[in-house]
Amino acid sequence: MSILPASLLSLFMAQFIKIFTTYPFDFTRIVGSGGMPSSHAAFVSTLSTLVGLKYGFNSDLFAIVAVFSLIIIYDASGVRRAVGEQANVINRLIKHLDITRLERDKELLKKDLKELIGHTPFEVLAGTLLGVIVALLCMRL
Repeated sequence: MSILPASLLSLFMAQFIKIFTTYPFDFTRIVGSGGMPSSHAAFVSTLSTLVGLKYGFNSDLFAIVAVFSLIIIYDASGVRRAVGEQANVINRLIKHLDITRLERDKELLKKDLKELIGHTPFEVLAGTLLGVIVALLCMRL
């Protein structure tokens, strides 16, 4: 299997697994961000592993892919997770505000902010391991 299809396979596998990591099962998780395992980490770790195996871990191509993969993983676990935590705090603050004042400005609170955006370190690790395993299995095909 070539690099892009294998990487996409790990992405879809991670998204599919997310359905079963919540109870009760949540079929909407297949298209959502955040959660266990990180599909971002699975996708880029499969990509990096396969590029490294095919072109060499000392190649310039692997270096480029690895740098961008680390940026994506950092974003998924750091920046996006912080945004989710801030959304949680804002949602909780809004629930304690005077509703009569908020009713005057209907656009202010159309819906709650999305809180499940980023990943915990464990979710990133699980996604990374899934990605490497998929890459190694695809190399055998």
